[in-house]
Amino acid sequence: MKLRQAKMNDLEQIIEILADGRDQLAEKGVDQWQGEYPSRDHVKYDIEHGFAFLAESDDHQTVGALSLVPAPDHAYDDMHGNWLTNTDSYIVIHRVAIHSDHGGHGYATQLFEKVIEEISNNHPSIDSIRIDTHKNNQAMQHVIAKTGFNHVGELVGVYGPTDECFVYEKVIEHQAKSNIQIAG
Repeated sequence: MKLRQAKMNDLEQIIEILADGRDQLAEKGVDQWQGEYPSRDHVKYDIEHGFAFLAESDDHQTVGALSLVPAPDHAYDDMHGNWLTNTDSYIVIHRVAIHSDHGGHGYATQLFEKVIEEISNNHPSIDSIRIDTHKNNQAMQHVIAKTGFNHVGELVGVYGPTDECFVYEKVIEHQAKSNIQIAG
């Protein structure tokens, strides 16, 4: 799995991946993304600010999309719960989708593992990763828990007046990098 920062010429592909994700949620009866969110404007903003990424499989196929948004995320201002970290140095995963053409191959788990690895190895100032998902999105909840995130609270009314979301956080354990080469 490789993450590639999206460019504006990736806009239509990301829109298609997210629309496919919306359809997958609807088929499962999950009332997430069934309105205007995420919109074309969200995706354009994410691309323009360097937040949007495409997930590519090892055989170079684009299988999914996500946004990695730096703090602060004011959607969490009214969270009912407690963070694991008291920090303003976090990244939020938003707008995650694996295209249905590539479902069932573990790509969602690989995507999360790649994000965690990237933050852990290359971004020492980031203390944690945060994410939320609809209370009925059991597939996403499974991937989030499987990759070591902890359920820390709930949100109501952020994406729609009655939407209920579960909120998760993963504390990052940074890998120490040595500047010393030991001869063998």
